[in-house]
Order: sequence, then C-alpha cells, then structure tokens
Amino acid sequence: MQQSMTGYGRDERTYQQFQIKTEVKSLNSKFLDLTPRYGKEFSTKEIEIRNLISDQLKRGKIMLSVELIITEAEDSNVHVDDSLFKAYFKKFKSLASEVGHEEDGLFEMALQAPEVVKQQELSPEQIPWEEIFASLSAATNQCNGFRSEEGKALEQKLQEYASNISQGLKEIEAADASRNENIRARLQKNLDEIREKVQVDENRFEQELIYYLEKMDITEEKVRLNQHLNYFGEVLEKEEQAGKKLGFIAQEIGREINTIGSKANDADVQRTVVVMKDELEKIKEQVLNIL
Repeated sequence: MQQSMTGYGRDERTYQQFQIKTEVKSLNSKFLDLTPRYGKEFSTKEIEIRNLISDQLKRGKIMLSVELIITEAEDSNVHVDDSLFKAYFKKFKSLASEVGHEEDGLFEMALQAPEVVKQQELSPEQIPWEEIFASLSAATNQCNGFRSEEGKALEQKLQEYASNISQGLKEIEAADASRNENIRARLQKNLDEIREKVQVDENRFEQELIYYLEKMDITEEKVRLNQHLNYFGEVLEKEEQAGKKLGFIAQEIGREINTIGSKANDADVQRTVVVMKDELEKIKEQVLNIL
C-alpha cells in the first residue's frame, strides 16, 4: 500500500512538572527536508531527533515543533533582575508624571518588561528525554497513519487514471487497421490526381508506400505502452514507498504515448492521444505526493 507525503500528527503529554507538546506536519519533497522548531536546550539531541524523523517519515518537507513547558517551576529556577526592574519602573513613573497619568499598574508593567524575569535554563540532565522521544514517536506514528489514509485515496486515483490510458490504448488498437487503410487510400488518391501529369513507376510507388507505412507503424509502441501500464499497476499494488519508481514508469508511458501521437497521422487517434496525455499529467501530478 502506498503512502502520501502529506500528513499531520500531534501529541501532548504531562510528565512530573513538565508539559510536552509535539506537532509534525509533512508535505511532499524529493528528499527529507526537516525544519525543526524547539528550544536551544534540544541542540544536544538534534542528531537523534533527525534520525528518528528520518526512520519514521523517510522523506518529505517536515515541519517539527516540540514545546517543553515547566508547569511547576521551583523558586530557585526563577531569577528577577532587580536593577533592570527598578530602571523600568523609574522610567515608566517618570513618563507617567510627564503626561499626567496615574501610576497604578506601573509595578506590573515593569515586572513584565523584557529580560526582567528569567527562568534559568534546564541542564540536559533535568530534561525528560525519554518522554520527549516517546512524544516524538507518537506524533510521527499519527502522521504516518494520516499518510496511509491519504495514500489509499491517491492509489485509487492513480489506478483510475492508468485505466483510462489503457482504455485509450484499446481504442487506438481498434482503429489501427483502418488507419493504415486510410493512409494507403489517401496516398493513392493523391497519386491518381497527378498520374496524368507525371509518369509513375508502380513498383517503386509500392515500395515507397510500404516504407512509409512501416514508418507510421505503431505496433511496437502499443506493445511497450501496454507493458508499462501493467508494470505501473503491479508496482502500485505490491510495492511500498514506490513514488520515485512510479514517476520513472510514468515517464516511459509518456514516451510511448508521444511516439504514437507523432506517428498517428489520423484524427481519431490524435484525439485519443490527447485524452491519454491528459490522464498521464494527472498521474505525474499525483505521483509527486507518493512516498
């Protein structure tokens, strides 16, 4: 079963005095493109975090957010910059006096000013890494579940588009015999129109006609296109994480369709080729989101 590269996962848990919030968003990308957002205290575990994301999500544009909140901070972990607080308070009081404003609330304003109250950074030993990685795993598992559901829908769409191309191929095969006859008749008609003015070697004309029809022959292209479509269906059904392989097969399918179109020399076949190209473009667009 295929997986989409579009996914979302979230985990939130409480452990002792910590609250951990993890969020994972995934979009399509050729490679693993991880954009993490967490505090600098996570820098010592950055490689392990990247490895976990790589193992679980493989590839895609991944936006990761991990928030570690201390719900019950100890007094020793909180630091108030007394001199900075006094400087803010003095300045606010002076400004209030200048504009004739009441001084109520200046204490709270000064206390909430930047850098006045600081919470001391946690040491690596204080951080609950086991719970953080458990939260990461839970969020990525949820993201993968989302990807699997999206993958089912994508798989159905791809099967439908490939089936439409197969139907177009059947229509071309049905029209191919009459196409050759139409080409032969058209050439014969043109020859009859100039026969009175130009002397024609009938044997040479027949040889040239055979050569021309051989150049217009699409038997090999039809066989190869059918093989590519069958292989596309097999890979889609049986292989996992086959996005890149499906993309390569789609390129081969497009090559055969283009060759049939260039050789067609027939309005009905050309119309069918246009429809097949439209279905192929849908395949190429959707395959980009397959893991």
